[in-house]
Amino acid sequence: MIPVVRQRAHRRQSWAARASLLAAAAALLLPLVEGGVRGLLLLVAGFAGLVVTFAALWWTLSRRGLARVAAATLALLAPVTVVTLFARANLLWVVVVSVLLWSAAVGSGRYALRTTGLRASRSKEYRTPPPRRPVLLLNPLSGGGKVERFALREKAERLGARVVLLDPERRQDVVALARAAVADGADLLGVGGGDGTQALVAAVAAEHGLPFMVISAGTRNHFAMDLGLDRDDPAAGLDALTDGVEVRVDLCFAGDRPFVNNASFGVYGAVVQSPGYRDDKVGTALQLLPELLTRQRGPRLTATVGRRTITDPQAVLVSNNPYRLDDPFGFGRRSRLDSGRLGVVAVKVDNAIEAAELFLAPRGGVMTTSHDVVVDADAPEVEAGLDGEAVVLPTPVRCRIERRALRVRVPRERPGVFEPPPRLDWRRLRKLAAAVGRTAVRSRTGQRRGGAGSPPGRT
Repeated sequence: MIPVVRQRAHRRQSWAARASLLAAAAALLLPLVEGGVRGLLLLVAGFAGLVVTFAALWWTLSRRGLARVAAATLALLAPVTVVTLFARANLLWVVVVSVLLWSAAVGSGRYALRTTGLRASRSKEYRTPPPRRPVLLLNPLSGGGKVERFALREKAERLGARVVLLDPERRQDVVALARAAVADGADLLGVGGGDGTQALVAAVAAEHGLPFMVISAGTRNHFAMDLGLDRDDPAAGLDALTDGVEVRVDLCFAGDRPFVNNASFGVYGAVVQSPGYRDDKVGTALQLLPELLTRQRGPRLTATVGRRTITDPQAVLVSNNPYRLDDPFGFGRRSRLDSGRLGVVAVKVDNAIEAAELFLAPRGGVMTTSHDVVVDADAPEVEAGLDGEAVVLPTPVRCRIERRALRVRVPRERPGVFEPPPRLDWRRLRKLAAAVGRTAVRSRTGQRRGGAGSPPGRT
């Protein structure tokens, strides 16, 4: 017999699935029921407006002068025109209600699927004793001066760490500094700086089998975010020195250069090379994009992903574990950092229609995973961005991943640990909604448990 608690959980699960399906159906039917033929025509007009908007955005990025101004104007006017049409037909409220119903459908569906075994598993944590001779490299200029603003040096030294403060007046080799610290007996290496600096020191730590500590003192620190660290309070990351655990994560290389987030080739790799990029990112990108997107500048790329070859893409992004690109609530985050697989996103757009298709259906780009990726070009070298840092690499560039090669020491309590919601599975929701006196909750053995009188394995 199913325990009472399990029965109640299953009932909540079933009703949430039913609510999800009803809300989704209402979101789709409301415009048709309320607006009739007129509503259907307005939906078509709305879709056409989206296509025009995204096509105009492509022209804005790939053109110059008056053509760019005209395209930007069209990109603004198209959605305004669609909203005006709905408002004049007194159907704008229908759109708003439909969006709210769809949001409710997604929320209820994920709640229903939360305990069905579809959630991604969290990385295992290992309890280890605190380091005795930790060494931290801190960049005082990183993140607009976070080291001084959050008194990172003072707190680290109070917790027993030796701090090496990088000299802002001259360029220093952080790899050499990290190796010197290891030679001097360091049993942990840590960095307060950007992701590019993090990757260089992380590779030294992995090479010597030492734990590595991330201090989110950079501007963005995407790696720290995916580790669950509080990027708004980098000093909290120092708690790992006394109250920490270890997680094993993957480390990636593009050629012989390490990266913890991603390696970008093509458009972004070329843009970050510009001397003005750091001071004016938007202006620099708008200046360079027309030639890069239309392939008037830069080498022609070829990416080999397993047995698949992608020819002539404008951009190739190789990431340390795949990013979530299909979920607005977790967009751009990684569900885990220890899957042992590279994420690959390749974009190839030759005209405005293809650009609109890419925006409306992001999976129109190439999205996949692999253990290694080879990026080649019709030039001896290719510009790339490694964790946001501009580099030039000899071709072909082989990107590889070393699974769980990096021991990262993090605070035991991390408020930003990402709990990816389960992916919506409408077929499974229908089964949950139809279940009466049965459960689709998985047992520890991975088998579904049926209720009284239900055959094993049925949902």
